[in-house]
Amino acid sequence: MELGRSTRAMHADDLLNTTPDVAPPLHVSTTFRYADDPKVLVPVESVDIDTTAGHVYSRATAPTSTRFETILTPLLNAPCVTYASGLAALHAAYVYLNPGCISIGDGYHGSHGVLDIQQKLCGTRILPLDCAVSDLQQGDVIHLETPLNPTGEAYDIREYARKAHSRGAILLVDSTFGPPGLQDPFKWGADIVMHSGTKYLGGHSDMLCGVLATNKKEWLAGLKMERTYLGSVMGSMEGWLGIRSLRTLDLRVKKQSENACKLVQWLDFSKNTDSENEEAVLIKSVVERIHHASLQHEEMSWLKQQMPNGFGPVFAILAKNEDMARQLPSLLTLFHHATSLGGVESLIEWRSMSDQTVDSRLLRVSVGVEDWEDLKADLITGFTDLLKG
Repeated sequence: MELGRSTRAMHADDLLNTTPDVAPPLHVSTTFRYADDPKVLVPVESVDIDTTAGHVYSRATAPTSTRFETILTPLLNAPCVTYASGLAALHAAYVYLNPGCISIGDGYHGSHGVLDIQQKLCGTRILPLDCAVSDLQQGDVIHLETPLNPTGEAYDIREYARKAHSRGAILLVDSTFGPPGLQDPFKWGADIVMHSGTKYLGGHSDMLCGVLATNKKEWLAGLKMERTYLGSVMGSMEGWLGIRSLRTLDLRVKKQSENACKLVQWLDFSKNTDSENEEAVLIKSVVERIHHASLQHEEMSWLKQQMPNGFGPVFAILAKNEDMARQLPSLLTLFHHATSLGGVESLIEWRSMSDQTVDSRLLRVSVGVEDWEDLKADLITGFTDLLKG
């Protein structure tokens, strides 16, 4: 019997239960005793890091982070390796793949920072996401972020998989904004999938984590080995927090995505209606445009297949002017003005605070698990106070 996603999140690590604790224990040791029997000792040159069950030193493997990876694997539909942060995971991917060329579009500025380092060290060429197919060669990478940071808009993974594979290139999908339950990039042709686990996998704004997942056994073994020497292993405390978080991943993400879609639909309808009721006039006075995958109406033929359970909990508001974008977050009560996203609490960020590449009128909204009507009311109050000056 194939278990459902929520059941897998609760029981995928049952095989690791070696104590009667219902809540998994936290192991903080950095080093682990070898076997007492000399006959069973295995010299390091004979150890397969990809299959060995024992722990030696936590820079290689540790009980808590291994348990976290064990739960993640059936949720991501591929074996995975965890890292100290999302950018650590991305750096590790490019160190291992070492492509001559990377095709990438807009998206998270931190990813572009990693590629700047890769370019400095290795001379990697950077091409736009819409580069000609003929520009790609064997072993090159298409780096596809979908949904996109900070707008929450989506790209067709299958289309880019076909483009990459027609030239022997690799498709890397950053699926941070499309966590398990909303999107499975492997279903549409991804070769390797990255998550900033700090966001939805963690879900409580209290842990840093990065994840790489792939069904290619050779890559997985190589990534694990290189992680030992890059030193970008996730800490045991973060692994323990991650285990706690994955138990409720499905519940959280569904609620957050539903809330976001309701808010987006309300804002978009009010922005574009011919009605001149008070609420519509208010929103038209503040909002220039709303960005979200649910508004890509002409692309629903593939988008509903790729994201059948919701279009993601992040959207963006383009305000009428920079001053409105700067002031609005401070006028809200239920939305914290902070960077990052994916936590159970709703956040709003005047994106210019952390990303110099975006329109200075842009506000990124990360929707939490609150009652959406309360979030709506908070926005109405904020819009009203904003116009009062």
